[in-house]
Amino acid sequence: MAEEKGKKQSKSSSAVGKYGAEEISVLEGLEPVRKRPGMYIGSTGPDGLHHLIWEIFDNSRDEAMGGFADRIEVALLPGNRVRVVDNGRGIPVDIHSKTKVSALETVMTTLHAGGKFGGEESGYKVSGGLHGVGASVVNALSVYAKAEVHREGGKHVQEYSIGVPKSKVKKVGTSKEHGTIITFEPDVTIFKEVKFNWDTIVSHLRQQAYLVKGLRIRIIDARAYTGKIDTDDAYWLEDLGLEVPSMSFYFEGGLMSFIQFTNRFQKPIHEHIFYIEKEHKTEGAQDVSVEVALQYIDDMSERIIPFANNIYNGEGGTHVTGFKTALTRLLNSYAKKNNYLKESDTGGFIGDDVLEGVTAIISVKLREIQFEGQTKAKLGSVEAQSAVATVFGEAFAEYLEEHPDDAKKIINKLIIAMNARKAAKAAKDSVLRKGALEGLTLPGKLTDCQSKSAEESEIFIVEGDSAGGTAKMGRDRRTQAVLPLRGKILNVERARLDKMLASQEVKNLVIAMGASIGNTFDIVKMRYHKIIIATDADVDGAHIRTLLLTLFYRYFRPIIDAGYVYIAQPPLYKIKKGKEIFYAYSDEERDKIVGKDAPELEELLAAAAEQAAEEGAEDEETKAIARAPKVSIQRYKGLGEMNAEELHETTMHPATRTLKQVSIEDAAEADKVFDILMGSEVPPRKSFIQSNAKMANLDI
Repeated sequence: MAEEKGKKQSKSSSAVGKYGAEEISVLEGLEPVRKRPGMYIGSTGPDGLHHLIWEIFDNSRDEAMGGFADRIEVALLPGNRVRVVDNGRGIPVDIHSKTKVSALETVMTTLHAGGKFGGEESGYKVSGGLHGVGASVVNALSVYAKAEVHREGGKHVQEYSIGVPKSKVKKVGTSKEHGTIITFEPDVTIFKEVKFNWDTIVSHLRQQAYLVKGLRIRIIDARAYTGKIDTDDAYWLEDLGLEVPSMSFYFEGGLMSFIQFTNRFQKPIHEHIFYIEKEHKTEGAQDVSVEVALQYIDDMSERIIPFANNIYNGEGGTHVTGFKTALTRLLNSYAKKNNYLKESDTGGFIGDDVLEGVTAIISVKLREIQFEGQTKAKLGSVEAQSAVATVFGEAFAEYLEEHPDDAKKIINKLIIAMNARKAAKAAKDSVLRKGALEGLTLPGKLTDCQSKSAEESEIFIVEGDSAGGTAKMGRDRRTQAVLPLRGKILNVERARLDKMLASQEVKNLVIAMGASIGNTFDIVKMRYHKIIIATDADVDGAHIRTLLLTLFYRYFRPIIDAGYVYIAQPPLYKIKKGKEIFYAYSDEERDKIVGKDAPELEELLAAAAEQAAEEGAEDEETKAIARAPKVSIQRYKGLGEMNAEELHETTMHPATRTLKQVSIEDAAEADKVFDILMGSEVPPRKSFIQSNAKMANLDI
């Protein structure tokens, strides 16, 4: 939420393959990285910062994917340093024929240099770090970096500063280990804030452990460790036995274990998890390894988690397209063949029907892979589409025939989804007429703004008519609209579209925004580019805010992704010190303004004044206290307690207000939290509340 404010395995010789200096290909220099870091890591914010870890980890993970490593350790060290260790082959250290320096130095200091460009003779059959820019980009964006290679009985080291070697690669001793250790410290002049998030790292690396069967991943958080950590003598920090937070992941079940983890808070529709892993061979095009796991749950949301060469593709791609096409075709075919669909069910299931409640993890691996951009958010390789459609299609058809009870349960769920879709369309057509969408029949309770420009228009969603009246008087008529809600809106987490549109409050909000809902939603038609949730600072206000965020997340996700949703931060206190007026947005800010705890101050001032009057104010300290300005504190429980001027100054005026922009840093985690808190299953919600109770800020 952004704030707007004015065990080691021996490897056979055949497995190791050819991997020396000549397998390191060089494409171009390193100069552009520091000038345009966003081109290589996506951003210089938290996502870009963590991308540095992913890039180094991916190189180690690629060794494991090739069968050359089975253990990786990621450690967060004091001083913003990160250390990534693997037991792979170790980066080559011999002299490269083209660069005339060590292959290690080439990899660490040259953009597009790595063991991933040379086809069949390259160092890797399949890799995630396709572009070969990972190590060099991380090096360029770090004030300090160190590469330590244990290879062929020797230990080789080179250190760097913002991508420049401090010396040549040196052999500093012998070693019985094999693998690579990379340590780096991000440059604080590049990144907005160097603060690694433990939960983000754990979540990402757990995911990777599911994707590479038999890979053991250890994560260590030694940032707060005050003793000495001798990284020069310890290959694995785990062996030092540091008393610091740590986690380990190792999964033999692969994607099936991943499905079970993802659905741990859900109620499965069918017993057997579908799973297939197969190599798809083609004539002319490259072979594609396809792995898919699937399970339907009692829910209305789809959860498709795609990977290409173990890189998460948040924006999907060709493999997802192939999966969806095959899923829709197969379920329609099975339903018609077994007479589950009536003659009146013309058209059968559509994509939205078969995706409702599905949890699917799709993983493809290709030698020559195409991503859209360095951050690899979307797969573009055309071979993946037909490979997934063929492999998944054949296997899922067999699954449906071999598990008829499971198939029946799945089809029955889809029929419910299909009928609900048709009912929702009828309801939507009757409610969201063309005139309403164009603003001709806006809700009566909406006080609209004069501007017709969505870019400068904003709507305040407030709690109750009282707050609505105050906000209406305190707004800027030209650009600010106000929509009061009566009570708590419908919990849409488990409500279908037709039921939602039967709720007057939800219907008013949908019409006011003007962009429709469901498969006809069009963000271009949004009437406001700032949707500001302004609820009271109490339990009911927090509940209403959560219900609204659930609605936006489940049915208007694009407006959150676009940055249109905000939460207003009205003050909790109005403080008068003499003739001066202050507003405090927290208890800490209140105490800072008044100088000490408010009740204590009031009591002290009263006693001082009384003593001064009785004793003639002879004591100088007493005189000063007596002369101190009278302090009064007003606690706001709701927006309706403010007058229009106060609300305008503190909450509505762009120059003086504080807004928090709603963002989704981890969609899968957000989805899980909404499921737990707003779903129908009580035990997961109870567990979540008990686990996080100490974090709650209660106002009793």
